[in-house]
Amino acid sequence: MICKFEEGWFNLRVTKSAKPYFAGEARRREPLILPLAAGSFCSEWRSGRLAGQSAGLGQARPRLPPGSLPCARLLWQRRTRLELGLPRLHLLLQRPPRTPGSGPACGSAMPWRRRRNRVSALEGGREEEAPPEAAAVPSALLTSPQQTEAAAERILLRGIFEIGRDSCDVVLSERALRWRPIQPERPAGDSQYDLLCKEEFIELKDIFSVKLKRRWSVKQQRSGTLLGITLFICLKKEQNKLKNSTLDLINLSEDHCDIWFRQFKKILAGFPNRPKSLKILLNPQSHKKEATQVYYQKVEPLLKLAGIKTDVTVMEYEGHALSLLKECELQGFDGVVCVGGDGSASEVAHALLLRAQKNAGMETDRILIPVRAQLPLGLIPAGSTNVLAHSLHGVPHVITATLHIIMGHVELVDVCTFSTAGKLLRFGFSAMFGFGGRTLALAEKYRWMSPNQRRDFAVVKALAKLKAEDCEISFLPFNSSDDVQERRAQGSPKSDCNDQWQMIQGQFLNVSIMAIPCLCSVAPRGLAPNTRLNNGSMALIIARNTSRPEFIKHLKRYASVKNQFNFPFVETYTVEEVKVHPRNNTGVYDPEEEEDETASENCFPWNVDGDLMEVASEVHIRLHPRLISLYGGSMEEINDSKVTRETI
Repeated sequence: MICKFEEGWFNLRVTKSAKPYFAGEARRREPLILPLAAGSFCSEWRSGRLAGQSAGLGQARPRLPPGSLPCARLLWQRRTRLELGLPRLHLLLQRPPRTPGSGPACGSAMPWRRRRNRVSALEGGREEEAPPEAAAVPSALLTSPQQTEAAAERILLRGIFEIGRDSCDVVLSERALRWRPIQPERPAGDSQYDLLCKEEFIELKDIFSVKLKRRWSVKQQRSGTLLGITLFICLKKEQNKLKNSTLDLINLSEDHCDIWFRQFKKILAGFPNRPKSLKILLNPQSHKKEATQVYYQKVEPLLKLAGIKTDVTVMEYEGHALSLLKECELQGFDGVVCVGGDGSASEVAHALLLRAQKNAGMETDRILIPVRAQLPLGLIPAGSTNVLAHSLHGVPHVITATLHIIMGHVELVDVCTFSTAGKLLRFGFSAMFGFGGRTLALAEKYRWMSPNQRRDFAVVKALAKLKAEDCEISFLPFNSSDDVQERRAQGSPKSDCNDQWQMIQGQFLNVSIMAIPCLCSVAPRGLAPNTRLNNGSMALIIARNTSRPEFIKHLKRYASVKNQFNFPFVETYTVEEVKVHPRNNTGVYDPEEEEDETASENCFPWNVDGDLMEVASEVHIRLHPRLISLYGGSMEEINDSKVTRETI
């Protein structure tokens, strides 16, 4: 047995004198090169002494230059060592800094030479060195589509960890963490061997937290026994869902794990969009009063795991978020999160946009070209319909919404302004006039009912009292030319295009104006399935006066995969601006409808993002592209998804 230090590497060279220990393997003419062991070796860094003991091989105490950082690399592993009861070999050490004339620089690879289709590390002799990046990850470790990409990445760390039940060669590069089980050498072309040695990887952008894994006992009060490192990962599931998972990298060396832990921490700190401090607005009255439980049981643990600081405010009354965000100091926060339903989310979005206009020195009563909100908004679905969160994430899933916030996934979303007589009423994402407004007005009168009962009761009663509104609707068609859209995205004022306005009038059962798809449980394809979050246009959907059975058929289509607009009385337009002018303020409501009256005198009910807005005159809706940033990912196409048919 020979222990030798050469070119920064400690190699244990087993010659033919070790034949009793390696039996038939010692018949090979070329030497076996084994690494120093992390699990069974310890290091004294300051003195430069490496001490270790290995069953069957005696003791090896090679001396290092004082102050140098020792290093070892897995070069060979054979089944025979397990048969002899030798301890499992793990990577412990890092490469020492280069000194003049001491060999290759730090980070470069050892000379490699192929002999009889085997890769061996040579102790001496002149051999052709591979480039540092390419040699750091041998091509045998990579599948062919990944070879070029992986070779181009700079290797940050390399070591051996136990993952699952296998000892794995783990490589940390600038963009990914790759590992491959270490298997006994077998002949080339062995399919079972190739399957066992298949490389796995995770992208670093999918990691949101890292912790040291320890085992605690009653006697250990300060620190437990180190087991390794745990990575917390965000994984994609089916139907736009995300889930959190873990990956354990087991290694008992404190020094080795500390180096990797610090490197992971440095990488995670380099993602710019990930929030470090959040303002949480929680509506405890949302849906079945479950918002508080949802936040503290599902959301807060993940935020703490990611190291995000939070400041929680419980909304006590309607308009609380608006008054709070007008004066709240927001400089110390990276984002605002709303835990509640559509009404709460719309109120917080409206408050953030008003705050942005105020900070920009603009009048909040009359806004022609609003400025973008300064902080992104996160939506945790805890309401009855969750249209905004469903449209943003593709699914009303609490964990998915939370992980989008943690990972810093941000989408720029179009927003509408609602104004009357030149005065701003509010910001919003969607609105319904007619049947949709009447239904919400009825539901608001029965708040003592459960959300589902209240909604169903209001729908049935509005259908029983179905009436058409006599309106005049003017709209500006969507101009899809690139130059116009670029000017609009930059906030440039529109050119004079009065001649492009179109007008329709008549009796309408329902009028919908939507800047987002408006997905919900009763409309899985969305109330406006052809609309996107930031395509710079709104969907204008008009249902003209028709019989009650035909209108009910139209409503039922929203719960199916069929086209809900395939009716002669339904018209759809893609627009940029809309003006809705009711032509008779009197006579719309029956004076004999005492308790059923759904609006104030001379006012018409509007459903704006689930909030009731009563207006007596014309309402002007204008789209403003990409006005607010919302935490969420790009939604997948769901037109072909399986849908459960629901009936009213």
